[in-house]
Formats: sequence, structure tokens, C-alpha cells
Amino acid sequence: MTWFKNKKFGMFAHWGLYSIPGKHEQHWQRFNIKRDEYVKLTDEFNPVDFDPAKWLNLAEEAGMEYLVFTAKHHDGFCLWDTKQTDFNVMNSPYGKDVLKMLADECHKRDFPLVVYYSVVDWYQPTYPNIGRHHEIVTDPAGHDIAKYVDFVKEQIREICTNYGTIHGIWWDMNVPEYKDQSVHELIRELQPLAVINNRGFGNGDFSTPERDFDPESANPHGENHELVEACQSVGVNSWGYRKDEDYFSSKYLIKCIDQWLTDGANYLLNIGPDSKGIIPQQSKNILQNIGQWMRAVRPSFNGKLVPHLIADHKVIKDGKTLYIHCSELTSSTLKLKPLKNEPKNVILMNTGQELDWTFEPIVYEKFSGEECLRIRNIPVDKLNIPAIIKLVF
Repeated sequence: MTWFKNKKFGMFAHWGLYSIPGKHEQHWQRFNIKRDEYVKLTDEFNPVDFDPAKWLNLAEEAGMEYLVFTAKHHDGFCLWDTKQTDFNVMNSPYGKDVLKMLADECHKRDFPLVVYYSVVDWYQPTYPNIGRHHEIVTDPAGHDIAKYVDFVKEQIREICTNYGTIHGIWWDMNVPEYKDQSVHELIRELQPLAVINNRGFGNGDFSTPERDFDPESANPHGENHELVEACQSVGVNSWGYRKDEDYFSSKYLIKCIDQWLTDGANYLLNIGPDSKGIIPQQSKNILQNIGQWMRAVRPSFNGKLVPHLIADHKVIKDGKTLYIHCSELTSSTLKLKPLKNEPKNVILMNTGQELDWTFEPIVYEKFSGEECLRIRNIPVDKLNIPAIIKLVF
């Protein structure tokens, strides 16, 4: 788990046939598309502008440290050269192994690659699609969950054998809640560095609270998970490419990232490339804004959270350094009660500037006898929140 604990911020990329209509990654189900009509999108898939180096350049610019890529989403279309089904990228006009292209670029940069794999599969006749959440309805005569899991294992064997080091398998939507520990054992055997999330065929290594409305966010350590990876998309409506998407603000996403990382969790932020393989400009702008903030404050997530040390603010302690994460600032002064130690220096990490400090109480507290460290002249009106103040003792 070492790499996963050290690399806290990842890029999620939802990409597939659904980028062609550009409405939603669950296009087939959400818009009640006929099977033959959806499968014909294979004949249109030709992302001539796909360049994995550009994706990873943007990820690194955003301060991201690993990639989770949707090799197979709910529609069953596979973005690698699989021998288990003809419904794959090699049978599209593009005809290139997308997963290999990404893996090669990741290996070149020592950039961990995690492979997303949907348990739900709308294409495979053996998967029991009976109309539950995230399912369509298919002919029950072909349903056989045991045979389907054999198919899954062979695909996982391909992914874990043909693409060098894989740092994780990111399952999604085990709707039947089918358990088979041998699937995870196969991953452990073939890819010892791979982490496994909690949406597959066993408990997994970490939990995955999604967006803000997921009940798992209230109890992310359920099922005795020590580690957590929260996930969110830059787009409000879709994880895949959407032509008329609404976007979250950079400020909102930065606040979410800070909230989860200070709690010791990882954070996975998603982009949806278009049908040509291009990441939309607005998504780029958001990631670049986040990157500017992340580059300045990244060391503030090293160390351990000290709960309840200072009211209303989270504090990370790393040796003799404290990082105060301020999600709200109402004035240019910040009282750090009960701290009474004299710091060597105080730095506003967002800007790099040194801040004034004093033990002198503000006027209305002067005669109360309470004295604590107080940070002064914070440029609160010019500052993007959250602000992180570094105190070196």
C-alpha cells in the first residue's frame, strides 16, 4: 500500500464510445438506446487526436500523481486488445490498443496506472442484466454469473499480464454483490503492487465515497477500511464527455480536495475526454487552477492530523512544523488558541509570503488574561480559500 499512501491526488479519466454522442457515460441505459444502435458507435470511434503524453502533462500540471483509466465501462466496450470479446477498440476505425499507449507513457514517467473495470456489463449475454440500478434488461436465457466471472478473470489476466506494472484495479458496480475471492487473489498473484478498491468481488483495500451525496462519505472507513479514496468529477452532470456540461468551480473543488487530504484520504478527480481524445478546455482550466494551488501547498498534507487542536481549522503536524488549513477566514487576523509557543517563522503557503505574529491579545480580550499566538495581516481579501499557514517551531 506504500505507493497509494504517498501519492494522494489522482486523475480519473472516463472515456469510451459514449464520448461520441456526448451526453452521458451511461448513454445506452439512460436514453434507452437499442443494442444494435449503440454497438454501431464502434464504427465511428476514431480518436485521432488522442495523445497520452498530453493527458499526463495535464495531470502533472494539476499536481496529480497517478491515473485511473476506464478500460471497460458499463457498456462493455473494451479499450484494449482483448481476446475475450469482439466488442473492443481493435475493431474500431482507430484500431489501436489505447490501454497499451497509456501504460507505455505511464511507465516512461514512473506514473502509477490503475485500471477501472465495470462489473456491470450491458454487452455480455452471461451478465445477469435484470433491470436493477445501473443495468438494462437482457435475455435471461443467457444469464450465468459464474460464466461471466470466468470471463472477467480472463480479462483481468490480460490486463495484469500484458501491460507491465499495474498499480491497481478499480472495480465499479458489482450490482449482484457476487463474491469470489479468487478474482482478487489472481490480481495479487500477477500484480503485487496493485491496490484493489471496495466495489469488486471482496472487501478490497480502500473505500470509495463518490461525489458529495454518497452515504459512504459519512462513514468512509466502513468495512474496517484504513484507507479512503474520495472521487469527484469536474462535470456536474456526467463523468464521461458531455457537449453542454456544467462545471464545478475550481474554488469548490479545491475546498473538497483540502477537506479529504487533510483527513488522510486520497482524492480522485475525473475528466471526460471527447470522441477525438481531447480533454475539454474548461476541464483543463479547472485542473490548471487546482495545480497552481496544489504546487504551493502540497507539503502541507505530509504528516498527521491533530484533531481538535485549534477550533474551526484542521491542523497537520509534521515534526516541528504545523500546517493550519483554514477553510474560512473572516478577518486578517487568526487566533491559534491554545498555542503559546513562539514560532521561528510563519508562512502563508498560498503566496509564499511571511506573516506577522504576536501574543498581544485583541483589544476586547486584553483584560481577560487569555494569551495565545495570533497571526496578523493575512491578505484575506486577495486570498483563495482554503488558506494554509505554515508555522515552523
